[in-house]
Amino acid sequence: MTNPLVPPAGPRRVLALAQLANSVGDGAYYVTSALYFTHVVGLAPARVGLGLTLAWAVGSLVGVPLGRLADRRGPRGTAVLLALATGLAVASFLVVRGFVPFVAAACAYAAAQSGLAAARQALLAGLVPAGERTGLLAHLQSTLNAGLAVGAGLGGLALHAGTRAAYLGVFALDAVSFLLCAALLLRLPSPPTAGVTRLHGTGVLRDRPYVLVTLLNTVLLLRMPLLSLGVPLWITERTSAPAWLVSALFVLNTAVVMVFQVRMARGVTGLASATRAIRRSGFVMLASCAVFALSSGTPPWVAAGILVAGAVLQVVAEMQQSAGSWQLGLDLAPADRVGEYQGFFGTGVTVARTMGPLVLTALLVGWGTPGWLLLGVLMLGASYGTGPAARWAAARTADGNTGRGCVRGGDSGTAVVAENRPVRRPSKARLPAT
Repeated sequence: MTNPLVPPAGPRRVLALAQLANSVGDGAYYVTSALYFTHVVGLAPARVGLGLTLAWAVGSLVGVPLGRLADRRGPRGTAVLLALATGLAVASFLVVRGFVPFVAAACAYAAAQSGLAAARQALLAGLVPAGERTGLLAHLQSTLNAGLAVGAGLGGLALHAGTRAAYLGVFALDAVSFLLCAALLLRLPSPPTAGVTRLHGTGVLRDRPYVLVTLLNTVLLLRMPLLSLGVPLWITERTSAPAWLVSALFVLNTAVVMVFQVRMARGVTGLASATRAIRRSGFVMLASCAVFALSSGTPPWVAAGILVAGAVLQVVAEMQQSAGSWQLGLDLAPADRVGEYQGFFGTGVTVARTMGPLVLTALLVGWGTPGWLLLGVLMLGASYGTGPAARWAAARTADGNTGRGCVRGGDSGTAVVAENRPVRRPSKARLPAT
């Protein structure tokens, strides 16, 4: 049986260890950062929220150019430098004492994180054959959740201590975790780089099919703030369930992803299987929303049982959507521009986290049951739209309009990008790329 946390030895395991290293630090950072900035640095909560919003807006803008840098200069070296930059940005929080320095440090942190995500995807693409990438990404997701859980526990100890030294220790741990991540990434071989095809002007934004796939994926990513914001607000404002259930549902989600994400992603190997997984996730997400809506107006323990059932459906939809979107985001990108395209694809996470709170608060808290149903229908529509959008992108690949090369038959006879195996070209041969 495949271990959900430990991929095979070699570059895959090194990538997982690098993921584990910085996710432990991030887990501790996530649970303590808000109180650190307000209680230790002395910033008002509204200013912290404004600063982080500005920072992630900057991060979403620089992901593409930093991804392009990885394509041109090599993903391994770029990833190492950005991991070091992230560690330095976290370390700078230790000496921040005002709003303007806080915003500057937060912008540096968000920019380095966004670029690092794109560079690591490009590095993975250069080292792992296309048909095996989604499986490895599932391993990395399980590893991420495990690291976040450990880090959250360490952060909880700092919160319990409540001292300035404890908070500073958490931030120092996060900074060191990124230095360790950089050292691990440096152990990887440098994948061969292809010459980047220079497009005019806005680059990836000219690839309308890929932009559409990214937009639909952003809608599906509204599930991300659902568990951290939408469901907690729903539980406390609209149901009689105990407030501690919020934490229990989060733990349930984390544990299920750790154990089952690899198994859930096993059948996703090409365009057809990816779009099927995303389409199924839309149906399951609609069912989840409908179940969540039923929890209003019921006795406490009945509401709790319904909420647990809704959370189980939600995490199943999450794992299906994740596996499908990983495959599409990588397979539909040009082989020589993976970093740039992944930088753009990754902006969906930032947009969902930025706009999600506004959308979910209005739908769930404001509208109640109709809002849940509307959210489910929106998710189902986006999941169904992803299939035609992905086929449009694959057809443009077949026409050679974006320089992606040839297209071959994929799973279930559907055309997919010819990166599921090495491609022979007159001038060069290279490993598959995302």
